[in-house]
Amino acid sequence: PVSRALDEAIRRAIDSKTKPPGALGVVEAVAAQIARVQNTLTPELRSCRLTLFAGDHGIAAESVSAYPQAVTRQMVANFLAGGAAANVFARTNGVELQVVDAGVAGGPIEAPGLVSRRIAAGTRNFAVEPAMTAEQCETALRAGEALGVAVAADTAAFGEMGIGNTSSATLVAHKLTGTALDSLVGRGAGLDDAGLSRKQGILEQAARRTAAPLDARDALREYGGFEMVMMAGAMMGAARAGAVVLVDGFIASVAALAATEMAPPLRDYLVFGHRSAEHGHGVVLAALDARPLLELDMRLGEGTGALLAWPVLKCAAAMLSEMASFESAGVSGPV
Repeated sequence: PVSRALDEAIRRAIDSKTKPPGALGVVEAVAAQIARVQNTLTPELRSCRLTLFAGDHGIAAESVSAYPQAVTRQMVANFLAGGAAANVFARTNGVELQVVDAGVAGGPIEAPGLVSRRIAAGTRNFAVEPAMTAEQCETALRAGEALGVAVAADTAAFGEMGIGNTSSATLVAHKLTGTALDSLVGRGAGLDDAGLSRKQGILEQAARRTAAPLDARDALREYGGFEMVMMAGAMMGAARAGAVVLVDGFIASVAALAATEMAPPLRDYLVFGHRSAEHGHGVVLAALDARPLLELDMRLGEGTGALLAWPVLKCAAAMLSEMASFESAGVSGPV
C-alpha cells in the first residue's frame, strides 16, 4: 500500500511554490499522488511504457460491432508496423510500446516484436455461455501481472484492441456496479441507432444469464475478454513494482474497476488519463471516484488517451521537484 506519511510535507511543498495555493488545479493533485507513490518530495517520471493487449470476443458473432472480427488481427499487424494512432502518439511522446496477443481469433500470430500470451483463439459467446473458464481467467490474470511487474518504466500505461470489447466491458461494469444497462451501452466503434438498439437487446439477454451483482473474478470470467483480464492483472503487477499506472478509456477503466476490487490498494496508483465519449465511461469513473485529466471526445481505445495524458504527468512531477519556492526565489508570499 502507498504510505501517507509524507502527505503533510507534500502539501506544504506544493503550497510553497511560487504560485497562489491551488493555482495549478488538478496538476497539484497529480503531483501529490505521484510523490505519494514514489514516497518522496522530489518525484521523477522519466519513462512510460504502453502495453497493448489484443484479444477477440465470441460475442462478435452477434453483430454487436460496426466492424468485422478480422479487424482485431489486422490491427495487431498495424500496431507492429507502427501505423496506428497509438504508435504515432507513443513515438511523439517518447513512449515505448509493446503488443501482446492475449487471444486473437485464428492461429498463433508469428511476427517479430509480438509478445504472445495467448489463452485461446478468442473468448466464447457470453450471450449463451461464460466467456472463459475459471482456469483461463486465472491464467490471464497471472500472465498480465507478470507483464506488469516487468514493465521496466516508472509509468505503466495499458491499451487494448478487440472487436466486441465495449460489449464485454459494458456487461462487466453492469455486474460490478449494478448500473442499468441503458446507462452503460454505447456505440463502441461507431454503431448507428439501429445497431445500438440491437446491441442493447443482446446485452440484456446476456445479462439475464447470471445473477447480479457478481464479484470481479466472476464478472470477468462470465463476460470479460482475455485482453481485459490480462490488463487488470498488469495493473496490479505494475503497481506492485512501484509504477504509476496511467489508465486509458472505458475498457481500461472497467479493467481497473475489476482490479481494484481484487486488490484495493491499487487505487492509489491509478491516474485516469481521459474521459471517453463512450456512453458508460462516466459511470465507471464515478464508481472509481476518479477525476480524469482530459476530455477530448475520444473513443478509440488503444491507450491513446493515456498517451496524450502522459506529458501532464511528467509536468506534474517536474513541478514539485523543480519549481522554485517563495523562499528559494526571493519572492514575497501572500500577505
